[in-house]
Amino acid sequence: MSGSKLLPRSAVPAAADEPLGLTVHSMPSPQALGVEAGRRTVSGRWKMIAVMLMCAAPVIASYFTYYVVRPEGRSVYGELIEPQRSVPAIKAVTRDGASVPLTSLKGQWLIVAVADAACDALCEQQLYLQRQLRESLGREKERVDRVWLISDAGSPPARLDNGLRGATVLRVPPAQLSQWLAPASGHALAEHLYVVDPMGNWMMRFPARMDAAGASRAKRDLERLLRASSSWDEPGR
Repeated sequence: MSGSKLLPRSAVPAAADEPLGLTVHSMPSPQALGVEAGRRTVSGRWKMIAVMLMCAAPVIASYFTYYVVRPEGRSVYGELIEPQRSVPAIKAVTRDGASVPLTSLKGQWLIVAVADAACDALCEQQLYLQRQLRESLGREKERVDRVWLISDAGSPPARLDNGLRGATVLRVPPAQLSQWLAPASGHALAEHLYVVDPMGNWMMRFPARMDAAGASRAKRDLERLLRASSSWDEPGR
């Protein structure tokens, strides 16, 4: 061709044959994998514990406020129960004869009275104070239930029907009741009113044969408990 020169085939440089380079990465050893898995497991457990503590923090704080700080600087009228006793997984019987778990009482603050079905003068006084205590709490009363635990096989007299309106009445044998509630030394179960928190823990016992003046002091205890638990407890179960 005109204006161009052809180079001989031998003048074209040939590509040099070079070996293919490969990079080899080392695989982790089984021991290293085991260590990493262990670290992840421990990390996951700590995260789970942290979440549980965050959920329990309001409850812990409210009890710390009540038991340790003791707001308003007043002494506690009721006797604090330490350690607290959780409601046992036993069966109770309603006035209609239905069987229900005693744990169904959980979810509300409870003022509990205990007596035979015949309900003598002391029993009537306790039920009256129980009712008055709840009513005196005003709008906070919806966070509190009245409970009468009957300790024998009898039926409550009709004269109590009006006063028991809105109360929970259950029959529980004394032998089973003793797994949960207990009187002060030298006294009987029926002589006290008992306070149970929404988690089912018996945590306070008011003095035996409490009178109207004592009930006024008991009201202050209840008000303080309700204030201390207001961040995590709401009306209803």
